[in-house]
Amino acid sequence: MKQFTQLTQRIGPALLAAFVLVLLRSTGLAQMIDLFLYDLVTSQRSAESGEMTPITLIQIQERDIKKYGWPIEDGLFCQAIDTLNTHGARAIGFDIYRDKGVGPNQQCLRDRFSKQPRLISIFNAAADIGAVPGTPAHRQSYNDLSLDGDGILRRDLVHVGGQDEATVTFPMRVIEVATGSTRIREDLEQGRHRDAWVSANGGGYHGAVDAGLGWQRLLLFREPGSYASFSLNQLLSGDIPDEAIKNQIVLIGSAAPSLRDLFEVPHSRFRHGAEPFQISGVEIHANRIATLLDHHNNTLNIGWIMPGWGNVLLVLICASVGLICGEAIPSLRRSVFIVSLLTLALSGGLLVLLLNHRWVGMALPITGLLSMGGSAWIRRGVLNQHHTQQIRRLLGQTTSPAVAQQLWNQRESLLSNGRFEGQLLPVTVLFTDTASFTSVSEQLSPSELMNWLNQGMAICIPAVTRRGGMVNKFTGDGMLAVFGVPLKQNPRGDARAAIEAAIEINTGLQDLNATFQLNGAPAMRMRVGIHSGEVLVGSMGSSERIEYAVIGDTVNCASRLESINKQRHHGVVRVLFSKDTQDLLEPDFLKNLDLTAWGSVPIKGRDQGLDVSELNLDNPPANASAIEP
Repeated sequence: MKQFTQLTQRIGPALLAAFVLVLLRSTGLAQMIDLFLYDLVTSQRSAESGEMTPITLIQIQERDIKKYGWPIEDGLFCQAIDTLNTHGARAIGFDIYRDKGVGPNQQCLRDRFSKQPRLISIFNAAADIGAVPGTPAHRQSYNDLSLDGDGILRRDLVHVGGQDEATVTFPMRVIEVATGSTRIREDLEQGRHRDAWVSANGGGYHGAVDAGLGWQRLLLFREPGSYASFSLNQLLSGDIPDEAIKNQIVLIGSAAPSLRDLFEVPHSRFRHGAEPFQISGVEIHANRIATLLDHHNNTLNIGWIMPGWGNVLLVLICASVGLICGEAIPSLRRSVFIVSLLTLALSGGLLVLLLNHRWVGMALPITGLLSMGGSAWIRRGVLNQHHTQQIRRLLGQTTSPAVAQQLWNQRESLLSNGRFEGQLLPVTVLFTDTASFTSVSEQLSPSELMNWLNQGMAICIPAVTRRGGMVNKFTGDGMLAVFGVPLKQNPRGDARAAIEAAIEINTGLQDLNATFQLNGAPAMRMRVGIHSGEVLVGSMGSSERIEYAVIGDTVNCASRLESINKQRHHGVVRVLFSKDTQDLLEPDFLKNLDLTAWGSVPIKGRDQGLDVSELNLDNPPANASAIEP
């Protein structure tokens, strides 16, 4: 059970992060995010004007329908076609279904499609709608468009191979009639045509099966509404200038909202008005034709789409980088900063690529980087909490987080069977006791007394732990603190840290007593004994109770110094320390201390006494503040 728990703590967060990635992909949320970003960049990307292309649109507007009715009779379309031919149209794409004639002049339209080489008709096999009767196969085409699952048009179905002569896309057929060449289609079917083809898992698509059918590329948009465009009435009335028709590819199609041949495009998300922003089907075909023209003229920026395997590889790389940065960088704050910086750099880089027509899926790589980095942070947090609990269990006392981390980092050499092995260490021991505790306890209730003591300990404990010391135990109304355990430190530094801790305790108690005085509570006074020497340290106890023991004459001496001559106590804190400690202090530090020599003092349990000095704190020298923390 314990091994299972440890395994869960080790790999659980990473498995959760992997599950998030799978969930994002399987629910379609990742594709939704990627398509949104694609639409955003596409709508903001600068685009060429349709006026720069040899394409003119004859769009049937609502006013045309109001004047001519709907469906418009074939005779009017015959007049429109004759006008275009007279003015030298290069090719005429008829993007209107007319498999069944309308009006008394149906034969005229069929004759024109049968005989005039520049006319292209459309059909829809799925809806069983045929081309204009009499149109030869080499001038027939289908005008199907590829919509994504959210109803937005982003893809251009360029061609589907293996079909009969009539089954060619409308833009492809228009280009072939306009240029007199089938080179693009032949190159496609023979594998010689290079382009950024969409696949089911390419770019930001994830399992979009329709995107993998035939040869499909991302639709390139000219500036919406920028093509030379006229109404049917303008054409029939002779109001279109000759240059708008001569040598132009002319497309005839509907743009009236009532005819429902309008499509949402990437720009629709970000252009708001009274009505949703949509583009007519005939303008969509104009964009498709313009792209094929650029192909034909070798002026197209082909771009690039990350294949499906590349997307998977990028996700794995980003997830690995996130995990490595989360685990390997020692400082958690620095780890978070680096992963955040990498996320911003990756996001910015992929957006710049997309702006330049190079589409790489963004949602999963960025999520992989963040989630795996986050999983490492969670695991480290759980592990650090476990480390802290284990260290506290072994030490059984208060120590600084920095020391606790050092202990854990060196646990292999310090611990044996989950315990600290016994060893001799040079330390400095600091013993404190509260003066006149008995008389104070008679003035306060038990709860008030405990609160009074805890306020004093709240000053003493940080003074010790901030300097790398450890509060080994509490002795009723005092404490035993040790500098130099459980990791061997610099004995000189330990001695200085103990003196500085005593100075901080004095300063803190003076401020606390001012508060006590305002509240009518007794003042707190303390005695401190400090002694340096070797002690035996290590884990002591059983599985039911274990603590970090500090044993030896050094501890006894510090305790005796604290309690000796209790009546000789002036000021808030009395600090006595031995010559053993004084000899460890650096001269520059020592000369700033105001000392009173007590001489040799007998110590119970020892044959020899100790040379003792008192640190005067209530009237320190002017530069004593320099050594205060």
